[in-house]
Amino acid sequence: MSGASAKRRGDFGEAVAADFLRSKGFQISALRYRSRYGEIDIIAADSDYIVFAEVKTRRSSKFGTPAQYVGSLKQARIRVTAELWLQSHPEESRQPRFDIVEVYTDRSPPGVRWLVNAFS
Repeated sequence: MSGASAKRRGDFGEAVAADFLRSKGFQISALRYRSRYGEIDIIAADSDYIVFAEVKTRRSSKFGTPAQYVGSLKQARIRVTAELWLQSHPEESRQPRFDIVEVYTDRSPPGVRWLVNAFS
């Protein structure tokens, strides 16, 4: 897969995941939040949690679930980036949580699997 088509698939998956989270009552605070340490695909909030969501988009789970591609190094980068975001938003008092949203493009509409509190 070329870099351009992978990026298009990733952008599509992030849009699907954001719509999914909105349908569950979350407000999107940021998309593709970047720091020098990493990126968080979606930052969303409901009345109780501020969610830092990693989105993984795949055609299928033939070679493993998308969540299996969120290794310990990626998790560490997300945690550090989330800490920086929280420091820049001192008014934020909701409990932070790290979720993974898997998006499967081999079906119409795309399939979504939401892993709540996927890592800490």
